[in-house]
Amino acid sequence: MPRTKVAITLPEDVWIAHLSQTYPDTEFRVLGVMRTDEGGTGLLEVNTSDPEVVVGAMDGLSGVEGVHPLAASGNRVHVQFRTPEPLLLLSAESAGVPIQPPIAITDGVATVWTAGSGDQLSTFADRLEAQGLTLEIEAVTTDVDSGRLLTDRQREVLLAAVAQGYYETPRACSLTDLAADLDLAKSTVSETLHRAEGRVITAFVDAMPSDRPGDAWPTS
Repeated sequence: MPRTKVAITLPEDVWIAHLSQTYPDTEFRVLGVMRTDEGGTGLLEVNTSDPEVVVGAMDGLSGVEGVHPLAASGNRVHVQFRTPEPLLLLSAESAGVPIQPPIAITDGVATVWTAGSGDQLSTFADRLEAQGLTLEIEAVTTDVDSGRLLTDRQREVLLAAVAQGYYETPRACSLTDLAADLDLAKSTVSETLHRAEGRVITAFVDAMPSDRPGDAWPTS
């Protein structure tokens, strides 16, 4: 299933958007969020030159409560929190789209990897738009099963070619040298490499982003 990296612009009245815009040089990462009867509870990592000030500002914002600093190390502190409206979590759940933490938030924009079909992501975008959030696609990747991509012989020959510098510029070994090392006919090595290269290149092209960075996900 394809994995999609999306950037979600948060409304200014959302507490984490306001906090990240107030402290644009601070790194915020939501490491996890869990649904509760009251909304949601989560763990936030804050990396800043002045953790006490940032966490103090967070504790005074509307929309977040139960702010409880946990382990701290240098400029980095983990903060447990509760929120009555976990917008991203609710929207993702209603669309059936898994969100893969961490969620990085900088200057009012949340960046996160998701998984799901095109229809599911479109529904996710609709859910977000209904709450005043905007989704843009940054990248799309497809997980490749290397065990099925190549045959055992193709994998053996390709790995040997890489190890011996066949793909270096200039080449560190010739096709003849490679064939001799593998104790195979030169024509066999050439054909095997050609088939392996074709499969690898095709898998790479299939995994390339299907949308240009910055394009908004279509909602209609």
